This record gives sequence, C-alpha cells and structure tokens, in this order.
Amino acid sequence: MTNATPLSGIDKLNALEEIYLLKARRDRAADTKDWALYESLHAPDHRSDNGDYGTWLSAAEMISNVSKSMENLTTMHHSHSPEIEFESSVKAKGIWAMTGLSIWQQGNTEHWFRAFGHYFETYEKRGNKWLFTSRRLTYYHTSRSQGAIFPPKLDN
Repeated sequence: MTNATPLSGIDKLNALEEIYLLKARRDRAADTKDWALYESLHAPDHRSDNGDYGTWLSAAEMISNVSKSMENLTTMHHSHSPEIEFESSVKAKGIWAMTGLSIWQQGNTEHWFRAFGHYFETYEKRGNKWLFTSRRLTYYHTSRSQGAIFPPKLDN
C-alpha cells in the first residue's frame, strides 16, 4: 500500500481507532494538565487556530499558551460524533462535535464558561503513530456566569 492509497478494510478500522484514542488522550491530557502527554500528541509543526486566543504556529507555542491559559481553570472537554475522512494511508481530517466547561475563581466568586461547537482537525501518521497536525475550534453557542471574564488574559 502506498502513502497515496486511501485506507480500507481492517487498516481503516485500525487507523480510526488510533485517531479516536488520540483525541480521547488529548481531552484527558488537557483536563488533567498533563502537558508532556498533550505535547506528545501533536506534530512539532502543529498549527492551532483558536478563536479565543488567535493562531499558534507550532506545538511548542501552543503548549506554552494553553498551559498558561488553563493554569487556574478546572476544565472538562467532551468530544463526540467524529467524522473522519482519510486522504491517504498517512493523512486524515476530522470534525468532532464538542462541549466544554471551564470553572475558575475570579476574586471571591466561582465562575464558569460553557461552549458548544466543533473541532476541525488534521492528522498525519508519522513513524508509527498518528499525530495532530492542525486544529481549528469554532463555537456555535457559549454562555458564562454573570461577571465572568473569559478567556483569561495571557501575559506574554
């Protein structure tokens, strides 16, 4: 099978399972603040377009900013209803429905931010594992507690 050949049969099912696990680990790593695991799931040249914070052009830049922005947040990321399309045996793109909740202390008050939307992602198999190569987050609905300031400001 060449790299340009789309996957089929058991190879496709195996690749789908690997991408599903990649996504699950990403959500868990974000919520548990396991930044080493989080970074290991992304290609070094990963590009993130996050409406909350703008565009990051590498995995290192993303990790630096995500770890700062989430430092004082308790989060719960839920990704579901995946639509995965293979461009070749080593490239895929996916859309995942998402629900996210962030909780934090602002002054003496606990605040929250809730979001619903989709992640638009690309993946490549590099070496023996699938990695994220890009992510764009689009919110379709958000709500927050009264007086909540979200997203937290990053001091660069």
